[in-house]
Amino acid sequence: MTAQESKTNVALLVSPGIGHLIPFLELAHRLVHYHNLQATLFVVCSSTSAAESHLLQKSSAVNIVPLRPTVSLDPNANFIDKIKAIMSASSPLLRRSLSAAQPLPAALIVDLFGTWALAIAHELGMLGFVFMTTSAWFLSLAMFFPTMDKQMIDDHVYSHEPLRIPGCSPVRFENTVSVFEEDDYEGFFGIMARELGTADGILSNTWQDLEPTTIKALTEIETLTYGKVKGVPIYPIGPLTKCCEPNLESEVLKWLDRQPDESVIYVSFGSGGTLSEEQIKELAWGLELSQQRFVWVIRPPVDTDSSGTFFTAGNESGDHKWPPEYLPEGFVNRTKEVGLLVPIWGPQAEILSHRSVRGFLTHTGWNSSLESIVNGVAMVTWPLYAAQKMNAAELTEEVGVGVRVSEGLVSREEIESKVRKIMAEEDEEGREIRERVKALKRSGERAAAKGGSSYNSLAEVAAECDIFRRQTQLRRAAAA
Repeated sequence: MTAQESKTNVALLVSPGIGHLIPFLELAHRLVHYHNLQATLFVVCSSTSAAESHLLQKSSAVNIVPLRPTVSLDPNANFIDKIKAIMSASSPLLRRSLSAAQPLPAALIVDLFGTWALAIAHELGMLGFVFMTTSAWFLSLAMFFPTMDKQMIDDHVYSHEPLRIPGCSPVRFENTVSVFEEDDYEGFFGIMARELGTADGILSNTWQDLEPTTIKALTEIETLTYGKVKGVPIYPIGPLTKCCEPNLESEVLKWLDRQPDESVIYVSFGSGGTLSEEQIKELAWGLELSQQRFVWVIRPPVDTDSSGTFFTAGNESGDHKWPPEYLPEGFVNRTKEVGLLVPIWGPQAEILSHRSVRGFLTHTGWNSSLESIVNGVAMVTWPLYAAQKMNAAELTEEVGVGVRVSEGLVSREEIESKVRKIMAEEDEEGREIRERVKALKRSGERAAAKGGSSYNSLAEVAAECDIFRRQTQLRRAAAA
């Protein structure tokens, strides 16, 4: 038996979207490089965006297996329904691939859109884990959901009463997950929440110091481990974020090299976030009025869907007139000395880690939020869809690492004010926010380092997979 054959293999299943792919790739890398496992990553995709392709090409240590189901998507469906359709169609492909694997992986790790695959893992004789690439607060909501009665949910959905999760901050309706704003909230969220209870463990992309109260509730409070989710261990293993690429050549980074330390605010709404034309104009005016240096990853306006580029991150570059016609007249010329516009996509991890960046105007996707924190960058939070309102509330009200814009059309005056609060040296509240995020940066580094709380949590998962593989081998040998 070779050294490679003696290693325990784990399989990972990730749903479409670069926001899901990044933490799964990092998890696979850590299992391989720090915990001596082999990893096979099944990537479900109807098409692979340019940004996703770039990441996958850099992942030589992980065995990448694309799953390309044949599925017809409703162009008018929301992004959750599209992901559900793609994942459902991938089920026979995953089953066939796992059944043919020699040897069978010890475990399958899925994301929140792949909880249905836990049944396949258990049927084939594998462990099944869920990696929640969300906050622990969102996880607490998912785990509490199966215990909620209809009256409690109706009070939240129709009367806008807060959801009171034992041991955690209540979820006010204005911060609720977007599925509760729709009629069929039970259809996805309810099924996913119940399937969590069939897992052998739940991995969470967070760490003890970031969400101490929620993690304590998840691991200790009986109500959150009741019924179908009773006894499922929780493993805080974060922060798992994209590593910077060494020696990356980029015009953005060259521009940042010429700026003073901590003088730039980075503006990006993630892989899928889009704004209306009216809002883009207000944002442009707000940045100009703030008189701060900025890098803005800009996309064409979409007036109907704030997740309009979720499946196409990095694909559209060069397809649109430059400079964009939807910006205020003269904006590009007036700000050319202090601002840089980046079409469609930018190297976010490298930008946020640059010495010249102090602030981040963000949609508060959990990946982007963690990337900001691990680089000690304060945030202006601007949530758009999914769980981003929960994230924004937590980051600003609980963790204290940012400020939040208001709902609806955000005015240029408010944008100017919020940007200056994070960026201006003389703003006392902004200074306190910057100090807190830098303290959390150091905390995250300690958690992820060897011997840290998150490192040890992932080591427990790896050890469980090793033990399970050896026990399975002994049972098969005894039965032979």
